[in-house]
Amino acid sequence: MVELLAPAGNFISLRAVLENGADAVYFGLDDYNMRANAKNFSLNDLKEVSKIANEYGAKTYLCTNTILNERLACSLDNKLGDIASSEIDGLILSDIGLIENTVSNGLEAHISVQQNVTNSYMLKTLKKLGAKRAILSRELSLREIMDLAKKSPIETEIFVHGAICMAISGRCFLSYGLYGRSANCGDCLQPCRKNWTLTYEEGDDNVINFSDAEEESFIITSSDDGSYRTNFFSPKDLCMIEYIPELMKSGVASFKLEGRARSPDYGAMVTGVYRQAIDSYIADPLNYKVKEEWMEELENVFNRGFDTNFYFNTPFEVSEDNQSKYIKKDIGQVVNYYNKVKAAELRIWDDLKTGDKIIIQGKTTGSITHTIDSMQIDGKSVSSVKKGSNVAIAIPTKVRENDFVYKLVERNVDD
Repeated sequence: MVELLAPAGNFISLRAVLENGADAVYFGLDDYNMRANAKNFSLNDLKEVSKIANEYGAKTYLCTNTILNERLACSLDNKLGDIASSEIDGLILSDIGLIENTVSNGLEAHISVQQNVTNSYMLKTLKKLGAKRAILSRELSLREIMDLAKKSPIETEIFVHGAICMAISGRCFLSYGLYGRSANCGDCLQPCRKNWTLTYEEGDDNVINFSDAEEESFIITSSDDGSYRTNFFSPKDLCMIEYIPELMKSGVASFKLEGRARSPDYGAMVTGVYRQAIDSYIADPLNYKVKEEWMEELENVFNRGFDTNFYFNTPFEVSEDNQSKYIKKDIGQVVNYYNKVKAAELRIWDDLKTGDKIIIQGKTTGSITHTIDSMQIDGKSVSSVKKGSNVAIAIPTKVRENDFVYKLVERNVDD
């Protein structure tokens, strides 16, 4: 059965994706992964990560996927014994030079998408070196993926949802060129996601368009100063929820969700939707149907619009920043949870009413989305409360003291 592999940027995200059906999780270690700006985990955290994942029967993969100079390569090599003793299942490696030492320490070696694996010869070579799995290049079509999965002597993995980098397999120099912060060392400041000013020199006839796309356009917005702005460096997010049957038949071992730098509620929602879709297909493949609410749920969390990337054709659409319908507003904290009556006491610093949708997040709780249908103050039912109050809400899922509380607020199109 295919593995659903979900991202964990911190302990809250870890719990959130596991609660929502992840078969495996991947996460970063300080200094060695492509999300230096995420919270990540320390070497001392790994035993607790393993323990939590084991509660759910999930596998654990540690990302060590940056370009490693001699100092970092030696440092990581010296840590392999400690990583193995923490009972982590495997490492995601961008440097094939560490495959042998990784395997000799009893860890699985998974080859990062940074290696840009695009052919069966590479897969056979990786097998000889001791790798167990390779994450295939994001620039491959579904037809090419199916062909490689059939020929591969090792497991293959593909991205099915999340942010896509404009550069081939993420090998980008834009952040370093502009800010001196290297994307290839995990410190990308994502200048590609910004609004760029577009200028055109009159009489410049040196631009030739070789595209086969019938309609090719950039999203261009006029500015007060008379210039124009566009996000033409920023591709839409990958979303393959509508093509689960095709992916299930591809022969790959693992479906990967991007998002270690995104919020726990993002991880919870996306993992839960893909879990439902995969299970629905397995239960009745002949009558599988995509549910409208799946796409609605994916659109409600942070996204830049959706595309199928290179799976079926060459993508040319660009994003318009966040396209989610809601934003999260920090409104309170859990004071206590009363198991007998299934109610939580909240301390709030913003107004709240029945019908509001909230998110409660914590290290043990993970991320829970709940619509308020019942509230009380001093034992009396109320339909709304003002900021500065303590209020009890009915909620069937246990939450914990000091968990964070957020309210989902509908976005204005201009946000």
